[in-house]
Amino acid sequence: QVQLVESGGGLVQPGGSLRLSCTASGIRFDIAIMGWYRQAPGKQRELVATATSAGRTNYADSVKGRFTISRDNTKNTVYLQMDSLKPEDTAVYYCNANVLITHWGTRRGDYWGQGTQVTVSS
Repeated sequence: QVQLVESGGGLVQPGGSLRLSCTASGIRFDIAIMGWYRQAPGKQRELVATATSAGRTNYADSVKGRFTISRDNTKNTVYLQMDSLKPEDTAVYYCNANVLITHWGTRRGDYWGQGTQVTVSS
């Protein structure tokens, strides 16, 4: 029932920018902590950023100052603005919803989008 749909990935040159979007359905957006994770080849999936419904944010040290997470609760959408992109940012980026309370038949826990590829290369 839960669906997270990412968009905005693609190929960009080093120093460029991309904006990822993730729209959630099947959950109460106001009781979910939304986040972005990424996984590069040969590496573990890692947290990039999270945002609560009230707008409190958390970032991995590797992206702090370059990436900005935000959410529009009226649109059930979370964004990741990525600036000053580096080749090491290349990864599949996944949208995550940490549902805090079971509701609408949706069990409390983590839900994931299908991922969107971000490639930073010249």
